[in-house]
Amino acid sequence: MHKIKRQMHKPKSGAALLALTLLAGCSLLPESVNLVPWETETELSGDYETAIETAPIAVPQDLDSEAIQQGYPIPEVAVNIAIPVTGKVPRPAPLTAGSQVDAVRLQRLGGNSWAVVNVAPGQLWPQVRAFLVSSGIGVASVDATGGLIDTDFVLLQDRELESRFRFRVDSGVQRNTSELHVLQQNQAKDIDLTSWPESSDDDDLEQKMLRNIAQFIANNAEAAPVSMMAGQAMTGAGRIALEETSAGARLKLALPFNRAWAATEKSFADAGFRVDDKNRSAGLFYVTYLGPDGEDEDGWFGWLWGGGDSDDPLIGREFQVMLSTEEQELIYIDVLDSQGNAIDQVEQQGLLILLQGNIT
Repeated sequence: MHKIKRQMHKPKSGAALLALTLLAGCSLLPESVNLVPWETETELSGDYETAIETAPIAVPQDLDSEAIQQGYPIPEVAVNIAIPVTGKVPRPAPLTAGSQVDAVRLQRLGGNSWAVVNVAPGQLWPQVRAFLVSSGIGVASVDATGGLIDTDFVLLQDRELESRFRFRVDSGVQRNTSELHVLQQNQAKDIDLTSWPESSDDDDLEQKMLRNIAQFIANNAEAAPVSMMAGQAMTGAGRIALEETSAGARLKLALPFNRAWAATEKSFADAGFRVDDKNRSAGLFYVTYLGPDGEDEDGWFGWLWGGGDSDDPLIGREFQVMLSTEEQELIYIDVLDSQGNAIDQVEQQGLLILLQGNIT
């Protein structure tokens, strides 16, 4: 064994004197020295708007100018095409819909069921893990990137066959919401453990598991922890956004058409619309705007023009809401007048914002 001795070196007198001189120099600066490279009181107060902009450095043509860049470049300001200047600050899009006051909601479309949870995926993920622990169900594999948790096979009460479950956590349509899907598979002799079926072997058992975990999440919503790993893998940005183009504004919804159609139809009542007719093959809803439902709710347009429902100029007007597909599982939603023509840009954005906050 070798012992490492701590060696002490005596500093040279010259180096020590230099160090002491530098340290002492910090206290020798006179108080009158102006350390800030500004001279006038106006500039010190932050009035930089009158500052003189100097010309950029001229680099000879035979030299490389790549290293000469702005230290603090000013980004280009995006022009808000959808909102012309009205003199009023536009109302922000709602973070959550009026129908999203519940912590957990069960939804079904055709043969598919899922739970919509009003927390970001990073918060839902540990709640699913906690449910499995409290239920005594073992975890076989975890994929935080794909939002997947696979369980071991377990024999549940009143069941003859063992089952395993796959829980899938996705980002919800609205910001900071999540969707929870459950897939069930029965144990069999020739089962391939590396693959899962497209749909559950036992739909009734899938529904019971989904209801049980939804109830558990609702009961523990206030004390939900956060998983940083799941939060990084699964964004809480949502699947719906207001997109502005030279032709106006429209909603971009990252859902397959069947679900986008059903979700949009369901949103009309909460957004203050009445559905008069619809043509699914053409992707058209014919609606009438009725305004907000409830005494405590302010209309978007009533707010814009400084009043309540009585000042809302769109109440009673008929519109067409058109859903179109340009890419797979990406739907665009446009609002047109009753004849299918473009409408005023402020009205267009306001109606889209109402729909945006209520599509789930």
